[in-house]
Amino acid sequence: MRKIIHIDMDAFYASVELRERPDLRHLPVVISSHHPRAVIAAASYPAREFGLRSAISMSQARKLCPQVVIIEPNFEKYRAISAQIHSIFQQYTTLIEPLSLDEAYLDVTENLKQIASATEVAMHIREDIFRQTGLTASAGVAPNKFLAKVASDWNKPNGLFVIKPSQVASFIQDLPLKKIPGVGKVTQEKLQQLELHTLGDLQKIEEAVLVHHFGKYGQQLYLYAQGIDNRPVQAERARQQISKETTFDSDFTLAQCQPYWHGLAEKVWQSLEKKQLNARGVNIKLKLKNFQTLQHSKSFKNPIHSQQDLIQVLFLLLNEMHIPENFQFRLIGIGVYQLQTKADDFQLSLW
Repeated sequence: MRKIIHIDMDAFYASVELRERPDLRHLPVVISSHHPRAVIAAASYPAREFGLRSAISMSQARKLCPQVVIIEPNFEKYRAISAQIHSIFQQYTTLIEPLSLDEAYLDVTENLKQIASATEVAMHIREDIFRQTGLTASAGVAPNKFLAKVASDWNKPNGLFVIKPSQVASFIQDLPLKKIPGVGKVTQEKLQQLELHTLGDLQKIEEAVLVHHFGKYGQQLYLYAQGIDNRPVQAERARQQISKETTFDSDFTLAQCQPYWHGLAEKVWQSLEKKQLNARGVNIKLKLKNFQTLQHSKSFKNPIHSQQDLIQVLFLLLNEMHIPENFQFRLIGIGVYQLQTKADDFQLSLW
């Protein structure tokens, strides 16, 4: 029987900033740009009480919470702390599957510390993270990835929840379908139309019926209803990124660079399609005429599903960088990372 831990940092970006600004700890703080069209990258727990959450526009956020406190993001700092947390994971297991800067699966069945109890491993990891970074993490422990992810959200923030193999059948019986990873608003609405609300309801439906309504994702829903998830924890692949760059004969302004981004995005997307890969992270790079390099990246919980989505993320990253118009560049590049084969992608296709 496998022992899987899902670690999810609590309001990661916001918590990193509040660690340095404890005076703001009880205020509604969001991590976002002051740009008029900016969106929230992360929200503190007091901010969430006002309905603020990631991906909400700042214009909407100010309506929901006029007293919101905005802190500009520092992704270089977040990446450094994420690497520090990742090094803690490596002390316990080599089977680590990062989902984003603040989230990862760990297979601790055969852990490096030879600790028999996965619950004890999770406790040690959370203690190490807090001692070394001052940040809290929530953890879920279960026999598979699906249940471990559900469990990590159960006692948030700063919580630990364990689903033992003997508890799986009773636990999933009344589990709301909205708790299933990958069940978004559209899927949830369709499930409700079929009068399906819990995994117990789903257990009464034949696999063929679920496949008819949800395509390949229906197979995954059927397995989840039995408490089954055989997906392995996939350590980072040797090929971690696909990237394309272009060098200019003369120095270009940001506005002059704009047409070239589309071509680079197209080349990256063609490489992904050729290799039958999806990506959950995007990185952009710009090299100034003095050879200084500017970079910015963002990770997502779900794969990027189209070339147009990739282009939208690209320009979102550029907007977040607030590059002065008079800067001139000799090279630009785009990369995608956190790669996974399309066979691993159980996300529901649009219908």
